[in-house]
Amino acid sequence: MAVRKAFLKQAKERLEEMKAQVTSGIRADLKEGREGQKDDGMDTYDVATEERDREISMIISDRDRQKLSAIEEALERIDDGSYGICDSCEEEIPVERLKAMPFTRLCVQCQSERESEAKRTRRADDGSAFRRIGSSDFDEDA
Repeated sequence: MAVRKAFLKQAKERLEEMKAQVTSGIRADLKEGREGQKDDGMDTYDVATEERDREISMIISDRDRQKLSAIEEALERIDDGSYGICDSCEEEIPVERLKAMPFTRLCVQCQSERESEAKRTRRADDGSAFRRIGSSDFDEDA
């Protein structure tokens, strides 16, 4: 029990450090965006490059926001005692996995199953978008 309590304390400290880093990065991105260059004196290529850079920054910021949310949820799970329990099978997530991914909600097996299901779903969606056009699909007026 003492080992688990020590691990939870370490996990909480690590998650709080990660939260501080992500929050700092988001603030820096927002500040940079506000202080971004104006379009004055820029040619079309410069404006396009600037716009692409802003889009990439927004994608990264969205990813950071999702990571921040996952970290905050993990901290809540530590507080309510559900940290380290797989959301799917309700078994304990191995400590090594939690060390590698401290905000994970799934054990390796459940994560793998979820990813396999997502791949099957994507393949099925891709396959249904196209269908073979047969001769019966056309009206042939002879």
